[in-house]
Amino acid sequence: MDSTERTGSAPIHPRAVFATTHWSVVLSASDSDTHHARDALACLCQSYWYPLYTYVRRRGYSAHDAQDLTQAFFLRLMERHWVADADRERGRFRTFLLTALQRFLADEWDRGRAQKRGGGVPHVPVQLDSAEIRYGHEPADELTPEQSYERRWALTLLDTVLQNLRAEYERAGKGELFAGLNSSLVGGRETQPYAELAARLAMNEGAVKVAVHRLRKRYRQLLRDEIARTTVAAGDVDDELRHLFVVLAGA
Repeated sequence: MDSTERTGSAPIHPRAVFATTHWSVVLSASDSDTHHARDALACLCQSYWYPLYTYVRRRGYSAHDAQDLTQAFFLRLMERHWVADADRERGRFRTFLLTALQRFLADEWDRGRAQKRGGGVPHVPVQLDSAEIRYGHEPADELTPEQSYERRWALTLLDTVLQNLRAEYERAGKGELFAGLNSSLVGGRETQPYAELAARLAMNEGAVKVAVHRLRKRYRQLLRDEIARTTVAAGDVDDELRHLFVVLAGA
């Protein structure tokens, strides 16, 4: 495949999809429309269930209890309209969610009345069956439950951006190009093995440099877009970016 086809100027159009929950969806979860609320809840759970699950496990709960608690938390989040108490003018959604979970664990869960899974409590569509396998593969560390939650949030955010970027390239018929260049998202520009990438992709080195520049630029934009969905003010994005880097650097 020649370099002109691989690096053409046709724009890659982002799809209207998100994997991290933003304020508009959070607020819609308290809407009176049942279907709308259910959709919003699904977005919440699919995005944040694993960082919350790791937090519960780090608090010392067993795998069985952590699954029950995570499931019940999302149900209570909707049933009791906690999202309606969220202050849209301050804070980030990740902070609100963790605070709500802490309150739930402290005040809302009566383990003596807890029903076992399958005992009539409707389930929220999250992949809890694979949670402990995933948790078991986590590297050992000395992070607090709160730090573990923050780290999983950061890694989930980065993975979301990467998956969305891959999907854009695949829809544009450039999946091979993405597969060949995605490793270039790590490290500085001066350390990129442009000659090696060019040989691997049968492109000239100049075309590879252009393709890498576009890939990294689009990744940065998608990262900002994802963060913006969890904040209120435009200025909060830069603060969240800095927080993201601090969390990852401390891992």
